Amino acid sequence: MPWNLDSSRPIYLQIIERVQMDIITGRYQPGDKLPSVRDLAQEAAVNPNTMQKALSELERSGLIYSQRTSGRFITEDKELIHQMQKELAAAEVSAFVAHMKQLGITPEEIRQLLAETIEEEENHE
Repeated sequence: MPWNLDSSRPIYLQIIERVQMDIITGRYQPGDKLPSVRDLAQEAAVNPNTMQKALSELERSGLIYSQRTSGRFITEDKELIHQMQKELAAAEVSAFVAHMKQLGITPEEIRQLLAETIEEEENHE
């Protein structure tokens, strides 16, 4: 999947978001070894130092960890991964609700729109 990085936002933050999403969606499973910094940087078409910075931030968050001679791995803490998923989902919902309120849509109308949209999506599956 292409990285599609946007030059208007810090690249390392977009890399963090992308790797988080890859972990949450299961592209990288708990315990999986990540490709090398060099390989990831080449795939994303970024400087290896930028990739290194992003991966260091992910290590601080606990989503990945390093083993000195073996490389970087995805945490095996499924609860941490689930918590990250909930946090990202909550942020998306908050942004959506704030945008709907800017459009002048009431909370009840938001609920109704969501219910209708979910029902339509379920009918198309």
